[in-house]
Amino acid sequence: MDSPGALEVLAIRTGMDHKLSSLAKSQAWARELHRVFCMQGGDTDVSYAKNSEASACAISLSKPLLAEAIRSMKLFEGEASLRIADLGCATGANTVSTVEFVVHKLRERYEAECTRVPEFEAFFADLPSNDFNSLFQLLLPSFDVKKRPYFVAGVPGSFYGRLFPAGKLHLAVSLNSLHWLSRIPEAVLDRQSPAWNNGRVWIDGAKQEVVDAYAAQSEEDLDNFLLCRQSEIVEGGVLFLLMAGRPSLQRPENQLNDEDTRAKHPFTIIDQAWSDLVDEGSLHEEARDMFNIPAYMRSIEEVKRAFGKCKGFEIKSIEYLKLIEHSKRKQEDCLRDPVSYGRAKANLVQSGLRPLIEAHLGLTFTEKLFKRFERRVSEDISLLHKICFYGLIVVSAIRK
Repeated sequence: MDSPGALEVLAIRTGMDHKLSSLAKSQAWARELHRVFCMQGGDTDVSYAKNSEASACAISLSKPLLAEAIRSMKLFEGEASLRIADLGCATGANTVSTVEFVVHKLRERYEAECTRVPEFEAFFADLPSNDFNSLFQLLLPSFDVKKRPYFVAGVPGSFYGRLFPAGKLHLAVSLNSLHWLSRIPEAVLDRQSPAWNNGRVWIDGAKQEVVDAYAAQSEEDLDNFLLCRQSEIVEGGVLFLLMAGRPSLQRPENQLNDEDTRAKHPFTIIDQAWSDLVDEGSLHEEARDMFNIPAYMRSIEEVKRAFGKCKGFEIKSIEYLKLIEHSKRKQEDCLRDPVSYGRAKANLVQSGLRPLIEAHLGLTFTEKLFKRFERRVSEDISLLHKICFYGLIVVSAIRK
C-alpha cells in the first residue's frame, strides 16, 4: 500500500482546495475541447504514434469495405484533381497509409477505365491541438510528387463544423474519430443538475440522466457532422466512416459489449484508478466528478437516424464489426509478463486521454493517476484471462 503520508495528504488537499476555488476557470477546457483535445503527440512511449496498433487493426478490418466503396463510386473524368480528406487524422503511420491506400485504389480505377488520370490532393484535418508537425515529418522522405503521387495540406479545425468550401471534396474518410464528442454536455458539468455525473468519469453504467445528456450531445454532433459534409462533398462523392459503436438495439447505458469487455476496457480501469486516488485522499472527489471522458459509442440505429434526417447521402453499406483486443498468443505473453502488459495498457490509454487529463489535473496528479492505472492492470491477473472486444460501426455513403 503506497498511501501518502500525513504531510503529503495535507499538501495535496491544500493544493486541491485552491484548485477547487476556481473550478469554473479550470473547466474552460471541458467546454472548449477543441483547444486542448488531441491524441498525444510526439514519438515517446505514450504517444499516439507508438500506441495506435488497435486503431491500425480497426482500419485494416474496414479496408475491404473502403475498397468496395471506391470501386463503386462515380468517376469524375472532367476534374483536373481529386480531393480527399482524412477527418480526425491524428498522427502516425495509420493516417499516411490510409490516404495512400485511397489514392492507390482511385488511381487503379482511373488507369483502367479512363483516358486520363487526375492529380490527387490529400487534406489532413484535425483539431488545432493535433501534432501536425509529427504527421508532416512522416511525409518528408517522399515529398517529391514523383515518389508520393499526391499533394498534401493540413486543415486545423473541428469536423463538427465546416472545414472546406462547398463542393470541394470527392472522398472523405473519418476513421476512429467520430465517437469523440465536440464537448461534454453542460448538464453533466452542473452540480445542481440531475445529470451531474458524480462518482465516475464516463458514461457506461451511469444514471439515466447522464446517459440521456450524452446521447443528445452525440445526436447533435453527428447531425452537424453530416450537414457539413453534405455541403463539402460533391454529388456522387463518397463519405466513409469508421467509429467505435455498440451492437444493434443495445441500450446507450450499455456502451460496451459484454461483462468481460467492460471489466477490461481502458475507460473502466481509468475510472477505477481515479476512484482509488480519491479513496486514499490523494485527490479531491470533486476533481474527479468534474472530469468526464467525451466519448459515446453509437448504435447502428442512431447512425441510420442521423443519415435519415440529413437526407444528403445514400447509405450503401453499414455494418457492425467486432475487433478482439489481441490474439491468443499475445494474451499468453501478457500472462507471462503482467508488468509489461500493465505498462503497455497505461501507455495506450495515455495516448488518447493524457492531454485532457493533464489539462484538468496538471502533470503531478496525471502521473499518479496513470501509475495507479498501470498497477491495477498489472496486479489483477483475472483481467488477463478475459477477452476484450471493441465494437465498430462502418458506414459507406454516397452524396446524392
